[in-house]
Amino acid sequence: MKDRKFYTCCFTGHRPKNLPWGYKEKGLRFFVFKNKLKKIIKQSIKAGYFYFISGMALGIDIICAEMILKLKKKHPNIKLECAIPCKNQTEKWKKESIDRYNKILSLADKITYTSNSNYYNGCMQKRNQYMIDNSNLLIAVFNGSNGGTKQTIEYAYKNKIKVFLLKI
Repeated sequence: MKDRKFYTCCFTGHRPKNLPWGYKEKGLRFFVFKNKLKKIIKQSIKAGYFYFISGMALGIDIICAEMILKLKKKHPNIKLECAIPCKNQTEKWKKESIDRYNKILSLADKITYTSNSNYYNGCMQKRNQYMIDNSNLLIAVFNGSNGGTKQTIEYAYKNKIKVFLLKI
C-alpha cells in the first residue's frame, strides 16, 4: 500500500467576506454550491481518497470539514484531520463560529497544530503548505482573487498536486 499522502485530499477556499452568501449559509446559490461540493467530495471518495485535511478557517474550510463529518456516516472509513495554523486561531471569532469550530474538532480523527505559537504573519501560509505537502489532491473553491487561496492553488501546481477548481 502506498503512503497515506497518495489517498489524501485537502481543501482551500475563501473566507465568508469573499463568498457570495457571506456568513448566511442559505439561499439558492449556497444550496447549489453545497450540492456541487458534495458531489466533488463523493467523487474523490469513489476515486480512493479517504483522508481529508481542513485548515479550519471560517468559510470554505469549515463547510468542507462539516461535509466530511456528515459523509462519514455513509463512509465510515474516511478520516478528517484538522490542520490549525496557530494556538489562538479563533480569538477574534464570534461565539457561534467558535462553537461550530469546537464541534468539528471534537469529532475530528486528528488535530495538527502547524505552529505552537499564537498568530504570526505567515502562519496561515505554513498551514497551507503543510496541507499540500501531505496531500495528493486539492479541492479549491476559488473566485479568482489574489490571496491565500490563490497562493495555495499555485503551491499545489508547483508541487504537482492534482487540483480540482470549483469556481464561484
